[in-house]
Amino acid sequence: MARFSDDTIQQLKGGVSLMGLVEAGGITLKAHGKDKIGHCPFHDDKTPSLVISPESNLWHCLGACQTGGSVIDWVMKMQGVSFRHAVEILNSDASAAAPVKPIKQSTTKKLDALLSGDTEAQQLLNQVTEYYHDTLKQSPEALQYLESRGLGDAELIDRFKLGYANRTLAYRLPEKNRKAGAAIRGKLQEVGILRSTGHEHLTGSVVVPIFDSEGNVCELYGRKILGQRLRKGTAQHLYLPGPHAGVWNIEGLHNQPDIILCEALIDAMTFWVNGYKNVTASYGTSGFTTDHLAAFKASGAKRILIAYDRDEAGNNAAQKLAEQLQQEGFACYRLNFPKGMDANQYALEVTPADKSLGVVIRSAELMLGAPMMAAKVMNSAVVEPVKADEKSLPLAANAISSVAPNILPPVQALPDAPSNDVHADVTDKEISFTFGNRKYRVRGLDKNKNYEALKINLLANVNEQIHVDTFDIYAAKHRHSFIKLAAIELALDESTVKKDVGKILLKLEALQEQLIQNALEKPDEKTVLAEDDKAQALALLQDPNLLNRILTDFSRCGVVGEESNKLVGYLAAGSRKLERPLAVIIQSTSAAGKSSLMDAVLNLMPENERVQYSAMTGQSLFYMGETNLKNKILAIAEEEGASNASYALKLLQSEGEITIASTGKDDTTGNLVTKEYKVQGPVMLFLTTTAIDIDEELLNRCLVLTVNESREQTQAIHRAQRQRRTLAGLQSKLEKEQLVKLHRNAQSLLRPLAIINPYADQLTFLDDKTRTRRDHEKYLTLIDSIALLHQYQREIKTVMHNGKALEYIEAQLSDIETANKLAHEVLGRTLDELPAQTRKLLKLIQSWVADECEKQSLAQSDYRFSRREIREVIRWSDTALKVHIARLVELEYLLVHRGRGGRFDYELLFDGNDEQRLMGLINVEKLQCDANRSGQKSNQSGGGQPLVRVQPAPSNTPQPSSHNALSKSEPLNPNAQPALKNDNASHRSAMAVPA
Repeated sequence: MARFSDDTIQQLKGGVSLMGLVEAGGITLKAHGKDKIGHCPFHDDKTPSLVISPESNLWHCLGACQTGGSVIDWVMKMQGVSFRHAVEILNSDASAAAPVKPIKQSTTKKLDALLSGDTEAQQLLNQVTEYYHDTLKQSPEALQYLESRGLGDAELIDRFKLGYANRTLAYRLPEKNRKAGAAIRGKLQEVGILRSTGHEHLTGSVVVPIFDSEGNVCELYGRKILGQRLRKGTAQHLYLPGPHAGVWNIEGLHNQPDIILCEALIDAMTFWVNGYKNVTASYGTSGFTTDHLAAFKASGAKRILIAYDRDEAGNNAAQKLAEQLQQEGFACYRLNFPKGMDANQYALEVTPADKSLGVVIRSAELMLGAPMMAAKVMNSAVVEPVKADEKSLPLAANAISSVAPNILPPVQALPDAPSNDVHADVTDKEISFTFGNRKYRVRGLDKNKNYEALKINLLANVNEQIHVDTFDIYAAKHRHSFIKLAAIELALDESTVKKDVGKILLKLEALQEQLIQNALEKPDEKTVLAEDDKAQALALLQDPNLLNRILTDFSRCGVVGEESNKLVGYLAAGSRKLERPLAVIIQSTSAAGKSSLMDAVLNLMPENERVQYSAMTGQSLFYMGETNLKNKILAIAEEEGASNASYALKLLQSEGEITIASTGKDDTTGNLVTKEYKVQGPVMLFLTTTAIDIDEELLNRCLVLTVNESREQTQAIHRAQRQRRTLAGLQSKLEKEQLVKLHRNAQSLLRPLAIINPYADQLTFLDDKTRTRRDHEKYLTLIDSIALLHQYQREIKTVMHNGKALEYIEAQLSDIETANKLAHEVLGRTLDELPAQTRKLLKLIQSWVADECEKQSLAQSDYRFSRREIREVIRWSDTALKVHIARLVELEYLLVHRGRGGRFDYELLFDGNDEQRLMGLINVEKLQCDANRSGQKSNQSGGGQPLVRVQPAPSNTPQPSSHNALSKSEPLNPNAQPALKNDNASHRSAMAVPA
């Protein structure tokens, strides 16, 4: 609420005679030295105990009360009113402050009644407006606020009846416990002046009334004057309850061909006081009403100059309003203030305000919406709307210049519009300006990646005198501080430095705009390929042996073994362009090569289509931008580093998008509001982990790849590491760069086409567990991913639906055959009750036990062994053995026996007959036979040729003796141990994949 100034309080305490007030209340005072004494009216005082000091104008009771104070305290005590009410009484008429006898609680107001209970609502609203207007003229704090906003003009205040609600209206009303008081308060609540609590709705606000054509008040706008000193969450802008009514300054719009429309009344009054009388305001960004439209049509206006704030909300609202007004036949222009500014702030910052506002009007831009319109300059300086084309766009500036005489004050000559075409020497590190003998250097512009701030380091230099500071040049206080200090340090006039800084600001804005646009366009530029690069990429995608080619290129890039893992990873990464991409998690022990495998796959993907992090916080995913992850790969180096964000990651993978409701401040009112943040998919998720047990929810959504940790694989890796130090290794490195570029270009050419599987109804899948519901979806997506990769070898078909053409390609039998082989390997692991490494240990134990039982002629049930014996044979660490053996014991693959000396011996219960393969998949040959019987054309050609053997890798690239391709007869097991007797022989042979 508004407060009385200290000067007002002190004037009352010293200017109103306390002794006069006391004697006027019927109390007889007698001289007592320099003081006066009398009977205290506040208690039964037989002996005079009230002491009045005329010199200090204070009173004090020496009796039972023991109270005292100034004239204000006397009125408060005497009449039972509040401090504010007592001050109002003394301000109004000091003689009214002395009743015949004191009362404990006031029942009758001592101020003249303002309104009566029989007043009509409209008359009541008009009278309140007059009271607020009178209050404003007597309120130094309110007048000071208007002055600070450049609105202290007496003509403006009187012409538009500006007022001030300082919470004193209730003092002018009859008491609410009287019939008249209750009636008048009821009507004030009906019109919105009082709230249901009895408090004034616009308390503490400068009040701007809006009048109708008959001069009656139809709306009141209130703007709080205390700003940041108000309680957090207090609304700064208020209107009367109910729908908005009326148009401010409606008479100023008559017979005006051009109307300036502001977002807020403060901005509109800023134009008015600076000579632009044909101005009005909407009620905020969404407050353009039918009353405004009717007033515009009645005025005969042809052009509307929209002067909304230069922020996101203002820009969006201006564009939307322009489209509406253009359909009504108005030509619309946008007044562009510096970013983040409104008209009032701009007028205060760039002086003189009448000229600076004129400059903005002259540089207004024609707005093109629906229907699109342009300006045609006529001899009569009237801008007629015509259909726009590219050549007509530059006419906007000329057209608005011809309009200017109708808009600008005729007595003022306007300077040329400021231009950001100021000469500047721009380098990668700094920007230099020279204005006469004044030199300025700017650094740090490249760090400003958004329009919210423009923080720079600015150095000013004059005759070897310098001043330097780092500040946000958009912040008025920072800018003013720099100008003031620079003027002192450099012995310059402040206005000179201010003009220089203004020119620098405009130029930096233009450079910042260019930087941001370049950053936005950068990803698109990467997809534009040179003709040679495009031809090579197409040749790769059209290679009939594409899958074998991918595996060969991995090997040539130095990735040893892991054939099925490399292929699945590559296909999953390409699935980012599908509606429901695959997700991959690579599981291994530490240092086994999981990160190397992930990096090898990601390295072949376009940089602008992958996002990589080491870790993610709980809510970081929600604030990444709505489309920043769409159709991209999100790779996180370690699953544990994303544990806090796991919930969001799971939702993004399964639902395709995530949303969060978060509390933030409203840009207009400053109130706390709920804001929604959304991140759209689809996104391909790529993780690694060393955990033996993977989160069940994550396991359901991901393909799990386990790294080959065999001794043979380790030997192959060692050979490759040594080979990199040779001349052949250097040559391979150069070749790798070419291969990486080739695959990135090829991936950038892939289009997000729909995939139709004509064999989908005939496919089968395991259904004995509920979790296979998600695994089945992975299997189908794996087929889609293979088909998508072969899109340049397939016919792109089109179907019309609801008037839209939908493009798609069809999956072929070869895609299903390849997917079946990979599904046996990859999905089989996810359905296994044993983690991959535990399963591997079980097979190694089973092979070793079988050999020992054969040597010793023992039955498996009679053979016992210790953990030490396992460690010596298999050569795993004791820590790893403890973990995996405990799992085997828990699931009853091993039985524990207590041996001599308290040691534990184990018995193998596993018979080796539950080979983990994904059962239930249909045989592709059966599909082919069915297709032949039904007369369906075979589609083995075009990316689906019969199985061929992989060409051996170049001799300078060492290869392990196993796992270099997919087998036709058996699925690949990268964790197999070739040295064991029961290892599948096909794992040690050169294998093949379907093209």
